[in-house]
Amino acid sequence: MRLTTKGRYAVTAMLDLALHSTEGPVSLADISRRQEISLSYLEQLFAKLRQNDLVCSVRGPGGGYRLKRPLEDVFVAQIIDAVNESVDATNCGGAGNCQQGEVCLTHYLWTDLSQQIHQFLSGISLASLVERRDVQTVSARQDHRAHDSDESVIAITTLN
Repeated sequence: MRLTTKGRYAVTAMLDLALHSTEGPVSLADISRRQEISLSYLEQLFAKLRQNDLVCSVRGPGGGYRLKRPLEDVFVAQIIDAVNESVDATNCGGAGNCQQGEVCLTHYLWTDLSQQIHQFLSGISLASLVERRDVQTVSARQDHRAHDSDESVIAITTLN
């Protein structure tokens, strides 16, 4: 199965946004720091997420991004689709040219698996992920680590 970094990062960033959405607009810099994803990469991903009406930007001081829909209405498969990714278990990228330009013996098996995975991810909402205790535990750890990092930077700046 192939799910590229782009798809994984998009889902991770959207889940981070969902977890912090009660605090107001969330900056990409904050997501970048917590999830260790490059800011420029996040900017590219969020441009696609915005084009697909999953997020909206808020300008000005305290600006950032908000979810454009309720958590219950945003599904993992939509996020992956929005960044032009697919969950593909075939070796041919679904083109059907697996074996010397023709369909291989197991092409339809892997195509069916890809469809099942997409259907599975279509049933997982951001709301269901946010409610998971394991997700909340990881998020709390990341928040704590990011906060400690911010305090270290402030302390070093103050000393200089």
